[in-house]
Amino acid sequence: MNHCLLEVEVLEAPQVRYTQDNQTPVAEMAVQMDGLRPDDPPAQLKVVGWGNLAQELQNRVQVGQRLMLEGRLRMNTVTRPDGVKEKRAEFTLARLHAIGAGAAAAPSSSFPAPASSSGPGPGTAPTASRAPARAPTPAAPVPQPASQAPTWNTSPLVSDLPEEDDIPF
Repeated sequence: MNHCLLEVEVLEAPQVRYTQDNQTPVAEMAVQMDGLRPDDPPAQLKVVGWGNLAQELQNRVQVGQRLMLEGRLRMNTVTRPDGVKEKRAEFTLARLHAIGAGAAAAPSSSFPAPASSSGPGPGTAPTASRAPARAPTPAAPVPQPASQAPTWNTSPLVSDLPEEDDIPF
């Protein structure tokens, strides 16, 4: 399964184009994300949004904005002008969430939510034998100071091991 969640900063405004066959909108933009370690340079990535997401990217996303992106990551092989083939990562957007100062004003967007399997299906009437659904109890919000941004654990996935260890193989 390929599902990624990335916190990024927008480097270039989204550019929308349309497919030739059915005129589906496609938006592309460049983003950057911080490295895992403090001394790592930021990584850049191309993000592609299709259909309604392409329109939403064009209308709501601006350069310098911080976003949380959900989607799929894939590698493309591209031929550079000098003839050398190069692999580049590309992120296909599934959901978009604004974070930071403008997050409260800008609603998050996503593909339409799947229909709930707990209710009756289309074309069926509810029956009296069905138990009423109970509303979930809301979780108590954790108070955080407004001036403090959330922090992420950026420790390496594999610890730095010494050059020589005691394992005999």
